[in-house]
Amino acid sequence: MTDPAVNPSALAPAERVPLDVDRVRADFAFLDRPGPNGSGAPVAFLDSAASSQKPRQVLDRMRDTYEHAYANVHRGVYSLAAEATDRYENARAVTQRFLNAASPREVIFTGGTTEAINLVAYSWGRAVLQPGDVIVSTELEHHSNFVPWQQIAAQTGAEVRYLPLDQQGAPQLDALDELVGDARVQLVAVTHVSNALGTVLPVTELADWAHARDALLLVDGAQAMPHRPVDVQALGCDFYAFSAHKALGPSGIGVLWAREQVLRDMPPFQFGGEMIRQVRTEGTTFNDLPWKFEAGTPAIVEAVGMAAALEYLEALGLENVQAHEHELTSYAASLLREMPGVTLLGPGPGEERGGILSFTAEGAHPHDIATILDGQDVCVRAGHHCTQPLMRRLGVGATARASVYVYNTREDVERLADALGELRRVFGLR
Repeated sequence: MTDPAVNPSALAPAERVPLDVDRVRADFAFLDRPGPNGSGAPVAFLDSAASSQKPRQVLDRMRDTYEHAYANVHRGVYSLAAEATDRYENARAVTQRFLNAASPREVIFTGGTTEAINLVAYSWGRAVLQPGDVIVSTELEHHSNFVPWQQIAAQTGAEVRYLPLDQQGAPQLDALDELVGDARVQLVAVTHVSNALGTVLPVTELADWAHARDALLLVDGAQAMPHRPVDVQALGCDFYAFSAHKALGPSGIGVLWAREQVLRDMPPFQFGGEMIRQVRTEGTTFNDLPWKFEAGTPAIVEAVGMAAALEYLEALGLENVQAHEHELTSYAASLLREMPGVTLLGPGPGEERGGILSFTAEGAHPHDIATILDGQDVCVRAGHHCTQPLMRRLGVGATARASVYVYNTREDVERLADALGELRRVFGLR
């Protein structure tokens, strides 16, 4: 059940043309009003790494489902329930296609990336890990791909070892063998694109390294999947997690993709309705994949909205999205590097970077930076970005972070630079 209105530019997904940003921006209602702080222009929203804005097509699809096709899914025998179930399961089929998963059984709906990673930790981890086992990760990780492994290691007697970072905050892959020695590695858990620095990790290389040691690879794809093509079969990973709200979709819904055989061997994570086949006083048998991992009434309309968002991105073409972001990020990085007193962290010139720029300004706390920029209707994030170990490794308490997406323009980037000029004037910076 695909609504052709989702296609933002009436292009078939196979067509590849440069992003028509003006046409894309017409789909986002937040750009219809001037910013709240008197600039006279719409906000320059540079915080999509935290959560993206939503196009009208996603909101319309969700509203239509609530108004005309809402019922609980899977067990109702009446027509309205059947239509709601079709829309919900169509979202799984759309996700399978978007990720190039081998089967819809490999697509597990979760509350988001955090829940997806915790599902793996507390289902696979509790069943497999034991004293002497090693989980390999990095200090680059979001807390959602950091704390669960600490906790499950403490409960099982396993150990987490962290790949060291270089001065730009990139993991030193040539240290992998020395890091683990002859230890029994069971899992490698890494981000695809760093939410703090934009660093892009070589997932396929890491998959080869893990599989050579009979280990599995989990990838936190929250900052990659909305911005670049993701083919889980080509990547070679075993788990891939993402959140819809960072990909033009609603909050409260996300996906854990995993290889079917791995999922078959994993016990359920939560228990209750939907995930059962038969319940008796003597014991319970569980449902087939993927519903074995989807206990309770699911996020029905959110799944439908996520499907609309993925179809919107497919119509744009993820290669086009990636190229657009690369151009904006390169332009922004060049402007920031020229500004006295401003330090851009992460990958250097010429290195691959996702659409994320973390920076500091001499003499100004990141919260002050964000406040001054907000006065110019420029929205950036300030803080540790749920990466406190990384901040400590870089020797900073926090950074300001600008992130770009499909609705951003070169003008947004120039407004960021102009607002930083105002910051330097206010703080008397050189």
